[in-house]
Amino acid sequence: MRPPGARGRLVALRSKLTSFASGELPHRFTDVLVIGSGIAGLSAALAAAEAGARVLVCAKAQLSLGSTAWAQGGIAAAIGPDDRPALHARDTIEAGAGLCEAEVVEDIIGAAPEAIEHLVTAGVRFDRTPGGRFALTREGGHSRARILHADGDQTGREIERALLERITDFERIRTLEHTFAIDLLPVDGSCRGALVWREGSGCEIVWAHATVLATGGAGQLFRETTNPSTATGDGLAMALRAGLPLRDMEFYQFHPTTLYVAGAGRALITEAVRGEGAILVDRSGRRFLEGVHPLRELAPRDVVARAIVRTMRETDDTQVYLDATHLDPIFFRRRFPHISALCDAFDIDFAHEPIPVRPTAHYMIGGVVTDPNGATALAGLWACGECASTGLHGANRLGSNSLLEGAVVGRRAGQAAAVRARSLRERGDTRPIEIEHEVVSHHRLPQLDRTDLQRSLQATLWYDVGVERHATGLRQALERIERWIGYALDREERDPAGWALQNQLTVALVMARAAWERTESRGAHFRLDFPQRDDERWRLHRAFDLEALRDGAPPREVSVQGRDEGGAS
Repeated sequence: MRPPGARGRLVALRSKLTSFASGELPHRFTDVLVIGSGIAGLSAALAAAEAGARVLVCAKAQLSLGSTAWAQGGIAAAIGPDDRPALHARDTIEAGAGLCEAEVVEDIIGAAPEAIEHLVTAGVRFDRTPGGRFALTREGGHSRARILHADGDQTGREIERALLERITDFERIRTLEHTFAIDLLPVDGSCRGALVWREGSGCEIVWAHATVLATGGAGQLFRETTNPSTATGDGLAMALRAGLPLRDMEFYQFHPTTLYVAGAGRALITEAVRGEGAILVDRSGRRFLEGVHPLRELAPRDVVARAIVRTMRETDDTQVYLDATHLDPIFFRRRFPHISALCDAFDIDFAHEPIPVRPTAHYMIGGVVTDPNGATALAGLWACGECASTGLHGANRLGSNSLLEGAVVGRRAGQAAAVRARSLRERGDTRPIEIEHEVVSHHRLPQLDRTDLQRSLQATLWYDVGVERHATGLRQALERIERWIGYALDREERDPAGWALQNQLTVALVMARAAWERTESRGAHFRLDFPQRDDERWRLHRAFDLEALRDGAPPREVSVQGRDEGGAS
C-alpha cells in the first residue's frame, strides 16, 4: 500500500540538526562516550571502566532522571527452584508473537544469573525472603515467579541508586549532566563521537574511540505516558540521521494499568499487583478478562491493554478498575509502599474500593538494529537498552525483560567499546578531524509555538497510532506529521527544546509509516481493519532508513531467524 503524504515536505529530514565547524568549538577527548545514564548506559560505563577505558557519561538532565528510576516491577531472571532459562525463553518467545529471534532470546536470558550477580556486586539491594533467598514475584506472560524486586515497588530507583554510587568508585568515569547530545559524528564509516550542547556553555565536540547510545525510549510522543519528560526519542533520531536503520517501530507497548485520577499524571501501577492477586473489573464488577486469555490478568500486556480499551468502549467508561480489596491490606502496603502512598494521596482506599486504571504509552519495542552485544552497522557505535532492537522482544515485550536486557547488553557493549578504544589508542589514533556542516533552512517562520506543536503531535499519536489503529487514522497521522515536518524541521533550532521536538517529529514519522505498512495485527500492533495475524506475509522485521523515509520507498525486510515456539498472543 502506497504511503500517503507529499514527498516534498520530507526533504527537511536532514543528516544533521545544526550548523557547526569543529575548528571553532571546544573539544573533549575520551575512550568511550556513553550517552544516557539508565541501567544500560551505567552498565556499559562500568564494564568499559573495569576494562581500563576512560569513560564519559552524558545525561540529558540529572543523571538519576531517566526511565530506569521509574521502573516499578523488577527484573526477570530464571533463578527460582522451579524455574529454568528454557521456560523463561519460551515465555518470552510466546509473548513476542512470532518476531523474537530465538538465538538472541536464549543468549540474553541465559546471561540473567550473571547479570543479577553484577547488580548485587554493584550494591543493588533486592528484596529477600526471611530465609535470605531472593523474593520472586510473577508478572503477566510469565509462567513462573521470576521477577526480582527492590524496596517493594521501587526496583528501578534502587538499581539507579546503586549504579550511580558504583561509578563514583572509578576515577576513569567522568559524568556531564544537563548535556544534550545533538548528533553523532560518523566519519569514513566510523563513529568518532558526538556533537553535544552543555547547559551554560553551549556546543562542543566529544571525540571518542567508541560511542554507546543508551538514550531510552520515546514515550513523550504520546499524550498519556508513564515515561519521564526526557524520553523524546533523541538517540533513535540521531542514529537515523547517522545512516542507521530503525527496526520494528510499529511495535509500541502500552502498559495496561496506570492510575487514572485527575491530577495524578499517569502513575504506573505495576503488573506485579496483578501478580499478587489483584483482578481487573468493569464498573459493574465483571471480571472481563475471563474467556479472553487463559492467564486472564496475567496475559501478555498487549492482550490486557486491548481488553481494557474494548471494555471501556463497551461500557462507555473512561477507565476500568483494579480490584485488590480481597488482598491483605497490611501485606499490600508492605509489598507496594509507593503505590499505597499514591492511593492515599488521592483518597483511594484500596482495601475497600478498586483503583481506577487505563492503558498508557510505556515502552519502545523497536529501535536501532543491533546484535546481542549492542553492535550497530556503524563501526565504533553500540546501542543498548530501550533505544536498541536486539531481537529479544519481538512484537511484544515480556514484562521485566527490559531491565534484564539493559544490564546484559549494556555490559557487553561497554566491554566491546573498551576493546575498540584500547586498539585505536595503541595505534595512536587520537587526532580530531576537521568537520563542518551547514544547515540550509528555507522556512522563515518568525516564531514556532513548540508547546502547541508538541501537544498536537502527542494527541495525534495517542488517537491514531495508539493501542488500536486503522488506515483512516494512520493516513491522517502521516499527513499531519509530514506537514509539520515540512516547516518544523526545515529551520535551524539552537537549544535542546527545539532539537528534542525535531527528534520527536522524526521518530513519529517512522512509527506511523511502520504502522501504516504492516497490514496485519501482531503483538503490540493492532489494526482494526486487519485484525488477524498473518504469518505467511508478515512474519518478518521491517526497517526504515533516512533515504527510504525521504523517498517514500518501502522499508527493508528481514526474515525472523531461528525457531518460533510462540503462538498468537
